[in-house]
Amino acid sequence: MSTLRLVLGDQLTRTVSALEGLDPARDVVLMAEVAEEATYVPHHRQKVAFVLSAMRHFAESLRREAITVDYRQFDDAANTGSLGGELLQAVARHRPSTVVVTHPGEWRVLQMMQGWAKALAAQGIAFEIRDDDRFLATPQRFALWAQGRKALRMEFYYREVRRETGLLMDGAQPAGGQWNYDAENRRRLPAGTAVPTRLRFEPDAITREVIALVDQRLATHFGETDRFGWAVTRDDALRALEHFATEALPRFGDFQDAMKAGEPFLFHGLISPYLNVGLLTAREVCERAEIEYRAGRAPINAVEGFIRQVLGWREYVRGLYWLEMPEYASLNALDAQLPLPAFYWNGDTPMRCMAAAIGDTIRHAYSHHIQRLMVTGNFALLAGVQPQALHEWYLAAYADAFEWVELPNTLGMSQYADGGRLASKPYASSGAYIDRMSDFCGDCAFDVGQKSGPKACPFNRLYWAFLIRNAPRLRGNPRMALPYKQVDAMPAERREAILRDANEFLASLR
Repeated sequence: MSTLRLVLGDQLTRTVSALEGLDPARDVVLMAEVAEEATYVPHHRQKVAFVLSAMRHFAESLRREAITVDYRQFDDAANTGSLGGELLQAVARHRPSTVVVTHPGEWRVLQMMQGWAKALAAQGIAFEIRDDDRFLATPQRFALWAQGRKALRMEFYYREVRRETGLLMDGAQPAGGQWNYDAENRRRLPAGTAVPTRLRFEPDAITREVIALVDQRLATHFGETDRFGWAVTRDDALRALEHFATEALPRFGDFQDAMKAGEPFLFHGLISPYLNVGLLTAREVCERAEIEYRAGRAPINAVEGFIRQVLGWREYVRGLYWLEMPEYASLNALDAQLPLPAFYWNGDTPMRCMAAAIGDTIRHAYSHHIQRLMVTGNFALLAGVQPQALHEWYLAAYADAFEWVELPNTLGMSQYADGGRLASKPYASSGAYIDRMSDFCGDCAFDVGQKSGPKACPFNRLYWAFLIRNAPRLRGNPRMALPYKQVDAMPAERREAILRDANEFLASLR
């Protein structure tokens, strides 16, 4: 009796449930690089290279334990191109009595697994889907919390999970006396502030081989690979975590919402790709941050802000994803229909903030959360970009983007496409926010001080038009009362002029 254990590219954790109870003498671990997963959106080439290299390094680490790994490379002549095809071929080769997998991160993969289970049952082979216990809370825990609630606010779920895990708690009370220090995390970066040089990992032979493969096979995909510097092993991911904790975390809180031209990383963690493929776990990164607070080396607003991103948003959006799918993926509460502008793919726009955020994305498969939410996401929201098109771009663009975490953040938080299920109001702002939190506006081709006309900041031209256009859907939101009071005070002629000005700009995008 043998077991075939399938490990996916985002399950690169030695303690992942699919490997629990593994018998090296009888069991086989299956891993496969397949075109189906690399191409269902045009994933950033650096993202694909990161995942494939991390997979190959993980397979080597298992082999060093004398574990048999059946590994199918992307360019193998016999590669079927799909996870299902590779699984069925491996079953034919090894004839296991049981196939074991860990619950996947994406709905479409779970649907595939349920199909595999039926096919294998016809052959008398058991198929077991085990819970993914690398998270701090289960989807079932989230569903229990969500039951009967009209709105699902992250803050309240976050507090419950803090209590249950004991992270950053002093007995029954939150460390520092407050649950949330977000109000202390919104400082603009002062001129001359020294920014830490972030740890970069020089590609080894395996990574260089993967990069060459990706550049050849996926040449039309988004992004560049020549600046690749991601960790692809657990040891290096732990080094990246240590570097963040000691060099960047102390100032992360103050400046986590800040943006600066030419500084894509600032004080951010740069560990989300490692979390999302399994090289690091949520508990260990939260515990590492808490150590810095307890030792007096990092302030509470920094450590709480970081832990809230992991223990709060990351766990919360996973719960929401599994609670609401598959219907959630098609939501479009604001009926936004504009096609995604072409400059999202090439960064060719005179808007300096957009060019910077997209340019960083092209170069690094990364931009930090405020650039995603308040620059690229805010622009799409104001312009009325079709949310599913933006979702596919975010899913393709970022090394840390897997659907379970990216989809709720895009459709819910960024685009308000779920009508307020996740966020209490749309994250819409004029150019004033970007001017306040960055240095992008000073050398921009547009004038952030102008509200309308060809030289006006496009965020200004679109903001009031967004409010006017969506008044029937948003006017009743208590958190939108102030801007709608301003809208209502405008003469009808002014509102009409705002819409004409915005439509003129939007027409230029087509």
